Amino acid sequence: MLLTSTDAGQIALELLMADWNISEENREWFTIFNSRLIGESWYTVELGVEGFPDRWFIQVYDNGECDPNYTFISPIRGSEGFTDCMNVPDIVAEVLVCERNAR
Repeated sequence: MLLTSTDAGQIALELLMADWNISEENREWFTIFNSRLIGESWYTVELGVEGFPDRWFIQVYDNGECDPNYTFISPIRGSEGFTDCMNVPDIVAEVLVCERNAR
């Protein structure tokens, strides 16, 4: 299977949407910011919510499989409040809050 960076981005996005059970109508909130080939056999895909500093990094291998242990990075700690999440759908806010609290 010849994987492109666009394919890898879509595969990573699908993994994140399935992992959090995000409905089709809320998927538009999530953006593929970057998908880059690392070596010859896998991509690192950077996903996030437009307008938020939080990022997920997911590895997608050239066979189309994802590493299920993705990385989440945010400059905002869960204990710092969630007022920035008030203008997004509840499920998007819940995902951000849960991920921030988990780190």
